[in-house]
Amino acid sequence: MKKIKYKQTDFLFLSTEATRMTYKYTTLYTLKFCTTAKHTAGGVSPLKVQMPALSPTMEQGNIVKWLKKEGEAVAAGDALCEIETDKAVVTMESNDDGVLAKILMEEGSRNVRLGTLIALMVEEGQDWKHVEIPSPDAMRSLKPKVLSHSLVFFSRLRLSPAARHILDTHGLDPKLATPTGPRGIITKEDALNLLKASPAPKAVPSVVASTPPSPISAPAASPPPPGSRPNIPPLSVPGKPGAPGTFTEVPASNVRRVIAQRLTQSKTTIPHSYASIDCDMAAVMQLRKDLAKEQIKVSVNDFIIKAAAVTLREMPEVNVTWSGDGARALDSVHISIAVATDKGLITPIIKDAANKGVQEISSNAKALAQKARDGKLLPEEYQGGSFSISNLGMFGISGFSAVINPPQACILAVGTSRAELQLCEDDQTLSTKQLMTVTLSSDGRLVDDELASRFLDKFRANLEKPQRMALV
Repeated sequence: MKKIKYKQTDFLFLSTEATRMTYKYTTLYTLKFCTTAKHTAGGVSPLKVQMPALSPTMEQGNIVKWLKKEGEAVAAGDALCEIETDKAVVTMESNDDGVLAKILMEEGSRNVRLGTLIALMVEEGQDWKHVEIPSPDAMRSLKPKVLSHSLVFFSRLRLSPAARHILDTHGLDPKLATPTGPRGIITKEDALNLLKASPAPKAVPSVVASTPPSPISAPAASPPPPGSRPNIPPLSVPGKPGAPGTFTEVPASNVRRVIAQRLTQSKTTIPHSYASIDCDMAAVMQLRKDLAKEQIKVSVNDFIIKAAAVTLREMPEVNVTWSGDGARALDSVHISIAVATDKGLITPIIKDAANKGVQEISSNAKALAQKARDGKLLPEEYQGGSFSISNLGMFGISGFSAVINPPQACILAVGTSRAELQLCEDDQTLSTKQLMTVTLSSDGRLVDDELASRFLDKFRANLEKPQRMALV
């Protein structure tokens, strides 16, 4: 992963909107150090270092490494620590002079929510060993409240079903658990950690509701027969072999969590429409062979990117995004290409693709794909696309439907090419064609079925006759 340097005050966090999360310079609140420090009866008042928002979709981060030690002098601009966001590893710099007095979140701390206090500093000349450490309640109060889509604050306790069952069974107070799940949810692992830390947990006695006496005594309930399915699945204990019927929860990475949120947002808020068309790839295949003879290596996907970009330039009514109040026409054609990485899917952008040749597109696509797999993409390299392409043809997939990447209006799903015998209407002879199926997923609010059909027809015409496009 690339280590990108940002000052702590470079980014401001804005609440999640219905369509996307964005960076803006705003007065909502700023993540920065407190600017005063003084001696009090309890010690030296600290400069508070909080977890900043370092990417547009970041809700929490992981502390990878501290670059300063407790008691070490810090100058403005010095690197304090490395933070893993949902996109990359970012180096956070100090914007004040002082001394690092106390590290509150050690290396390896995961899922640290935005605004959480991660360290304390004191001003130069202050006794860092006597820094005043806030109480746990005060530290919790420093965390910013996450805003919902309707800008309503949420502060109630939230538990997963498994966590609720564990806490209820052992009589533990949920308020004592440290939530690490998304949006402050107490997960099963949080409940198990609290259970381990409790020396003598007491089981909550079951309360049997009183019922009026019946003249006829009901027979006692017989135990379930051997081998029957239990009402509640048994719990798995980390570090111990799983018994039959147990399961193990696998924590989601930051990237996977963001992908899940955006997929859910897309499928629940965007009316998806789908249309498919077959494209004859004979001309593209032949042109690739001709270019290869000149030591120019380009892929089929490079031609697809070029054809989509040219078609968007010819049909600007499709090159739009949804802004919440309606369509937003875009001036440039930026193509997002789906790249699979170990951490999940990411969509780097071929900028101004309509004005680039296929060879330049190929070079850009290879470089961006490698940076994506290495975790080195810069924010501007994956933000702001106008149209997405997802190609599974290299895996032998004949056709599929992709989920729209909001706020974009469309995504093109590309399958593999296949040989198919077809009847030529002119001379009634049979010929073999190399056909490829593409499926357009479109936002019905922006691109209706008629417009989607015209787009696919124009795309096919451009792809089947690549000489119509400016290839250099």
